[in-house]
Amino acid sequence: MKVFTRELRFSTEGEIDLVDITHEVERIVEESGVQNGQVLVFVPGATGAIITIEHESGLLEDFKRALKELIPKGAGYLHDRIDDNAHSHLRASLLGASECFPVVDGRLVRGTWQQIFFVELDVRPRHRRVVVQVIGE
Repeated sequence: MKVFTRELRFSTEGEIDLVDITHEVERIVEESGVQNGQVLVFVPGATGAIITIEHESGLLEDFKRALKELIPKGAGYLHDRIDDNAHSHLRASLLGASECFPVVDGRLVRGTWQQIFFVELDVRPRHRRVVVQVIGE
């Protein structure tokens, strides 16, 4: 079994910035040489998330609005007494830090309208890294 790990590094604009990393993940899967296995896409950090969603501007705006409605900013969270980003942590824990995808015949398997996004949930721009690990044969 082969394990192949790479990191993506990029900067974000701040609160609910969506960064499409689909092509970078596909490139890493291809570079790995793994024909059949899995690819894990993981963000180390408490205020970032990995999701799959269609890359369509209206839907991306709908996603942002829904997230703001589900976990609003400044709703009296206890953590805000320490740092004014409790909503960022809560949103990240709801969405999750990773996604796992099958690799079949050397290609990442995903739906036609299923792109991979990093979601910046912190209140300020950040320098981020995403770990992409391909495992298989």
